[in-house]
Amino acid sequence: MSDPTQPSGTPDFLQHDRPPVPDIVVPRGVQPFHLHHQPVRGRLVRLGPLADALLTRHDSHPAVTRMMGEALALTAGLAAALKFEGSFSLQAKGDGAVPMLLADCTESGQLRGYARPEPGKLEAALAVEAAPEAGALLGKGYLAFTCDQGPEMDRYQGIVGIEGATLTEMTEHYFRTSEQLRTYVRLACDHTATGWRASAFIMERVAGEGGIDPDLDTEAQDEAWRTAVALATTLKPEEMLDDALPSAQLLHRLFGLEGGLELDRPRALSYGCRCSRARLAGVLQGFPAEDLDHMADEGGAITMTCEFCNLAFRFDRADVQAAAGRA
Repeated sequence: MSDPTQPSGTPDFLQHDRPPVPDIVVPRGVQPFHLHHQPVRGRLVRLGPLADALLTRHDSHPAVTRMMGEALALTAGLAAALKFEGSFSLQAKGDGAVPMLLADCTESGQLRGYARPEPGKLEAALAVEAAPEAGALLGKGYLAFTCDQGPEMDRYQGIVGIEGATLTEMTEHYFRTSEQLRTYVRLACDHTATGWRASAFIMERVAGEGGIDPDLDTEAQDEAWRTAVALATTLKPEEMLDDALPSAQLLHRLFGLEGGLELDRPRALSYGCRCSRARLAGVLQGFPAEDLDHMADEGGAITMTCEFCNLAFRFDRADVQAAAGRA
């Protein structure tokens, strides 16, 4: 098979081959759970080796990589709670050292993301703090969660200002202000002996009466939620990132003594960059001729790099012009 990042005799618009990226699937990437007859449900996300495959596509500072890993795990966990066809994304835009952070996950668990640092600002931020958190890296701006189901469906988007020092605090602020949903979030990402690992624990208080013991009054439901949160606070980052500790076992450690822990069907996660030569060629054909001339190097080649997988696709300037119907 020819390299889809390079020109070939096949027209660009026909080249939908998957580029040379890791083919990794984590079968039990998301473990949903709920507490029987209690107002508690949640998901434990463990990216395993998928985290290393995604995060090492870019040579970023560890602080940026760590934030990216947390964003990927968080996005996978939030997407798993929804019924949709398309993609669910987390996007943060700010005026800080990393003005853009984006992670998205499809309904089938295809995961991708990138962070775009500004070298000068990042160097200045690191001079102040060796390991800055997300708030210091992103600066002032907004956080958006978007469910995009294609042009035929309405797009749902929730946006709040960036509030909090960590991505965890930002997410909990979003749910308090936009969704009015009581949520507990723990995120972890670090470089371990087996490479980068990332994990998310997301727990929500169930609204309404569905699935809750009818004998539990409001006060008892509040107490059940407080107990679940207290137990969840004992969760350690090293446990969340430990490949040798299965998700089911970890959840039983947390809630086993309370009784009523129910594990739902786990969901797979996979390496999900959806770039292709055909997709990028379509983008190029939308540029005016003068912009294409500016993009081309001395040899007449245009190089486009996918921000997600960091692969460079090379196009012949004349072929792009011909495909666009320009003289």
